Amino acid sequence: MTAPLSPALQSRVDDFIAAKGLRRTRQRDVIIQAAFNTTDHFTADELWERARRIDPTSSRATLYRTLSLLVESGLLKEIDLGRDQTYYDPNFVDHPHHNHLICLDCQKVVEFEDIHMSLLEDCITRRLGFRPETSSVRIEASCDEWRLKGSCSRRRA
Repeated sequence: MTAPLSPALQSRVDDFIAAKGLRRTRQRDVIIQAAFNTTDHFTADELWERARRIDPTSSRATLYRTLSLLVESGLLKEIDLGRDQTYYDPNFVDHPHHNHLICLDCQKVVEFEDIHMSLLEDCITRRLGFRPETSSVRIEASCDEWRLKGSCSRRRA
C-alpha cells in the first residue's frame, strides 16, 4: 500500500480540481497518489504501471488527463532528460529551483540546487536584458564510477 498525500499537497490538488469544475474520482486519486508517492522522475507509461499496481482499473485516458491537470496546476513539472521522452518531476513543489545532472553512461539522474546557479542565471539574464520566467539546467556528463572503472554498477542493460 502507498502512503497518503501530505495534507498540504492534497489540499492544493483538491482546490485546483474544484476550480476546474471537476470532481475527485477514485481513478484520479490513484494516479495522483502514484505520481507523488515517489521522488523519482517518471514517464507516463511508468506512472500508469504504478497506478495499475494500486488499482488495476486505472485507465490511460484518465492518466493523461490527470497528468495534464497536474502540470497545469504547477504541482508536477514536465522535464526533458534528453531521452526522447517526456518525464515528469514530482519534486518540483518542494524544490522548484533544482536542476538535473544526468550520467550519459548509467542514466543516473541527480537533482541539485546551488545558490551560485541562481546568481549566475540572474547575472546572465540581467546583462542580456531579460527577466527570467522559468529556468531549467540539464548537465550531461559521465559519472566518476564510469570514468574511473570503465563501468558502472547503475548502468541499465
